[in-house]
Amino acid sequence: MKLQLTRLNNIPNSRFIKPGLAIIVLVCFWVSLPGRLFNDPCSYVIEDKDGKLLNASIAADGQWRFPHNEIVPEKFKTCIITFEDNRFYYHPGVDPFAVIRAVGKNIKHTGVVQGGSTLNMQVIRLSQKSSKRSLWNKLKEAILAIRLQCTYSKNEVLALYASNAPFGSNVVGLDAAAWRYFGRSPASLSWGEMASLAVLPNAPSLVHPGKNREVLLKKRNRLLDLLLANKKIDSSTCMLARLEPLPGSPVPLPNLAPHLLQRVRKDHRLTVKGVRLVTSIDGALQKNVAAILQQHQAVFKGNGINNACALVLDVETGSALAYVGNIHAPGDREMESDVDVITARRSPGSTLKPILYASMMSDGQMLPDALVPDIPMQVGSYAPKNFDLEYDGAVPASKALARSLNVPAVKLLQQYKYQRFYETLQEAGITTLNRPADHYGLSLILGGCEVTMWDLAGVYASMARRLNHQNEKEGRAHWSDFHPASYLSTPSANKASKQTVALDPTSIWFTFKAMQEVMRPGEEGLWQQFASAQSIAWKTGTSFGFRDGWAIGVTPSHVVAVWVGNTDGEGRPGLIGLHTAAPILFDIFRQLPPSEPFRQPRSNYEYIPVCRQTGFRANIDCNQIDTLLMPPNSLKSPLCVYHRIVHLDETGKFRVTQQCENSGSIRSESWFVLSPAMEYYYRQKNADYKPLPPFRAGCDLNEVGLPMEIIYPQAGAKIYVPLGVTGAKGETIFTAAHRRPAAKIFWSLDDHFLAATENFHQLAMNPAVGDHLLTLVDENGASVSRSFTILEKDTH
Repeated sequence: MKLQLTRLNNIPNSRFIKPGLAIIVLVCFWVSLPGRLFNDPCSYVIEDKDGKLLNASIAADGQWRFPHNEIVPEKFKTCIITFEDNRFYYHPGVDPFAVIRAVGKNIKHTGVVQGGSTLNMQVIRLSQKSSKRSLWNKLKEAILAIRLQCTYSKNEVLALYASNAPFGSNVVGLDAAAWRYFGRSPASLSWGEMASLAVLPNAPSLVHPGKNREVLLKKRNRLLDLLLANKKIDSSTCMLARLEPLPGSPVPLPNLAPHLLQRVRKDHRLTVKGVRLVTSIDGALQKNVAAILQQHQAVFKGNGINNACALVLDVETGSALAYVGNIHAPGDREMESDVDVITARRSPGSTLKPILYASMMSDGQMLPDALVPDIPMQVGSYAPKNFDLEYDGAVPASKALARSLNVPAVKLLQQYKYQRFYETLQEAGITTLNRPADHYGLSLILGGCEVTMWDLAGVYASMARRLNHQNEKEGRAHWSDFHPASYLSTPSANKASKQTVALDPTSIWFTFKAMQEVMRPGEEGLWQQFASAQSIAWKTGTSFGFRDGWAIGVTPSHVVAVWVGNTDGEGRPGLIGLHTAAPILFDIFRQLPPSEPFRQPRSNYEYIPVCRQTGFRANIDCNQIDTLLMPPNSLKSPLCVYHRIVHLDETGKFRVTQQCENSGSIRSESWFVLSPAMEYYYRQKNADYKPLPPFRAGCDLNEVGLPMEIIYPQAGAKIYVPLGVTGAKGETIFTAAHRRPAAKIFWSLDDHFLAATENFHQLAMNPAVGDHLLTLVDENGASVSRSFTILEKDTH
């Protein structure tokens, strides 16, 4: 031996070999621990804003394994250290005393009766999936356990153990075990329940319905006795804990937001290891909203309406407080209750009308109560109609919005231009307009596009947010007011619109004011008489074919959106937003704290002279003028076009001219004058309307504008006449209006005289297929013509 050492010392540079070997050993020791100990797939877990479990999915390998949780309950720490590693806080990863004690007992009993593994060593064994017990494995575990302690704190080691220890069956980790065996979070478990879980990783097969119950009971009670002996619990706590029942069959996990879980999995599909998210959901509200939907859907089902969804947002943050993507019927495939309708693309019906109304006021193209024509119209083959198939002739824009009239909305969109409205919707947050604006055309305002409830509710919340902020920011709009909704608990995750949405707060206030005038279902307009009633701006929508029923309401605090229908797109009679979605909307609002009404703007407005009768900016001919608070761009709005000065004789019954009456006898008055077509319908709804007086006999006609108008057909109309019940071709009713109902109108088609009408100017015709020219001439020689086409086949 001495000779060998002498030879080693004689080797050149041998003094450098020993430090070099030490460095190599240290490097090997340091790199021996993987950067990530556990790579198993985990469950997707979502919690409400208070950290309570909403939903969880099983991991990809069939295990209930929640993502790593750094927080370990003190009870579990106490139990697991007492049971597995009593000197945990004092050893460096390996406990020499425990090893010596284990070796002694094993020699005494000539077999393995006790292990000397620390919690560090068990973490290493779990990470390496090693179940084989050998001296080499023990040595390797001991080295890595020490290495583990060099990087991780004691609490971090406990967290690794708690998140990855087996707890029987297909349950891994303390979080999953607490929910699967007791239906509660680990932090809420009692001493008896926690002790039952703490002894499981040592022998996870003990928890099995009907088997090994006595063994598990003895282990748990022995741990409780140790806790008492170590003065971790008192005697009364120990006694009560021993009386607690053992866990039985696994219990179902909470299933409060299955569609939100489905969305989280989709949004985090690249995160194959699973994810745990604390959401913004209010757990109690989520339960109540789901119950309301189930209650109403039980009634709808009798009419073949299978699905409904609801979303509640907090206005200030845009955070989702309730997310019920569909009714809950997992056992019935026909119900398709697995579809998340909140993110599904559906026709919005009339729910985009408030955005147009606010946009036009913001742009200065309209005042809140300006009259809008409500008469039959046709643009090419597109002929919008009001839901009740009636017309008012002219209606204030605010009333048209409150009553959700279709024809005035299309008239307004013609004025605003659908291309511009298309851009406004995209800027506001509607992300589903993936075709050019020309594809949608004027039908955009009546549900001719597709939106998601998520986007739509987010836009309404952004509008309310801008209005809430108007007093804080001196009425100026800020780009950050508009941002998408979010289901995350941190509002900072919201991404604001990159450009300022051109909706000013004052215009939004007028829009919501009009929406508050809508009659609520079942309350017959009396809600304002109750002090407890909330002031809610709300809008309903019904898609073509009765496929979608919508209701969306907004207060300064909350947005509630409701959809009712069938996910397969089947329409049903009676599937109308007012009758289906609106009752649910108000039931949900009753679950929310009362909110103050929207505050009237204190800045960012102009005082404008407004014609009382027409709602337009007053011209010099308006005789009743009010100076009213209006949106800032109202000075650009058009002047009143419906008032003009007319000259009457001394009786006021006839119009005259200077050629037939002395100037001193002429009375000049301001007169409210509608076009013949508007007047035709307006007089039916407004008995106080005064038509223009006729010209006195002997006075030359000096009419401003045509005295008559063709109501149907519209210019360039393409008409298909279906067969009647007898199989014969049906007839088309052509309609005209004259300022003097008693006037005689002569009808001609393609220069062939047809008939003359008086008082009631309608004529049934059966024109041949092809192009035609309709000409009307009154008894005074005034004429009007209209071209149209009769189709052989229906092109729709």
